[in-house]
Amino acid sequence: MLESIAGPAGKLQLLQKMPAGRPRALAIVSHPHPIHGGSLHNKIVHQLARTFNQLGAVSVRFNFRGVGASGGAFDNGRGERQDLQAVAGWAANRWPELPLWLAGFSFGGFIAIQAAASLRPQRLVTVAPAVNYFPSQEVSVATVDWLLIQGDADDVVPLDEVRSFAAKVRPRPSLVVLEGAGHFFHGRLNDLKQTILDYFPAT
Repeated sequence: MLESIAGPAGKLQLLQKMPAGRPRALAIVSHPHPIHGGSLHNKIVHQLARTFNQLGAVSVRFNFRGVGASGGAFDNGRGERQDLQAVAGWAANRWPELPLWLAGFSFGGFIAIQAAASLRPQRLVTVAPAVNYFPSQEVSVATVDWLLIQGDADDVVPLDEVRSFAAKVRPRPSLVVLEGAGHFFHGRLNDLKQTILDYFPAT
């Protein structure tokens, strides 16, 4: 069920789901570019949330400002990072005992990377992060277990640019390339899920 919390530019709409059994972590998933139709209902965001539930985490996906019932307007990444921080603060108050995992797809992946410096998650999962859309922004990531999943047929975020980005940041992410996968992972959602399940232990 969708609910709303207070955000820096108005209310933020979110959807949380509990795992089967006692939760072991809190996973917050950020969606792709708001201007291009990104929302918490995106199929990759949904698959990430389901995968984290399978790993025993509470999943929280939310709409950035100006999307769905979230207040405010698109802020080119600056305000969206504040939105993610607000959701993380709300979630930390609700589940203070759980370690934080951050994840995101495309635009949301890069927002998660930027927020990781201050939020210091235990795990970070980025799917086709839009590193080519923010080339001038400095990136400083806290020490984190970081999985970066990229398709080699991505025509929106080219693999070469992701490889170049991954080689420059510290800690260096574990880059997994899915052969034949495009930006939206059509027909490859199960491969995406299995990549995460294979990388992270279930207990």
